[in-house]
Amino acid sequence: MYRAVDKAGATADFLLTAHRDRKAASRFLRKATACHGVPEKITIDKSGANRAAIETFNAEQGADIEIRQDKYLNNIVEQDHRSVKRVARPALGFKSFRSAAATLAGIELMHMIRKGQLRAMVILRPTQQFCSLAG
Repeated sequence: MYRAVDKAGATADFLLTAHRDRKAASRFLRKATACHGVPEKITIDKSGANRAAIETFNAEQGADIEIRQDKYLNNIVEQDHRSVKRVARPALGFKSFRSAAATLAGIELMHMIRKGQLRAMVILRPTQQFCSLAG
């Protein structure tokens, strides 16, 4: 699972892929930058696939994204991901990748609602917020 979190801890984007390789990392990076723009800096773990995807993106798009690989800088993402893992762990053992993706997307959306990331003009119940984000 790929997740993008901003400095404030707000979830920017997420993507579940079957493999953790350069192709999947590139797909997530293109998806995240299409929605939120190209960032100045990206903090990643020690995955070589992530580094290769960012370097390829920089070369193809003419971007100048700074790559930071530091155990402590990645803490914001890891701490935010902890609550998602806690909810998803009992649901492990999915029969298909499609059902896993749908369930994890729902968990991520509810986590975003809980963090107050949906700004609405009117007060919505959590189920209404979920439906508006999922739709």
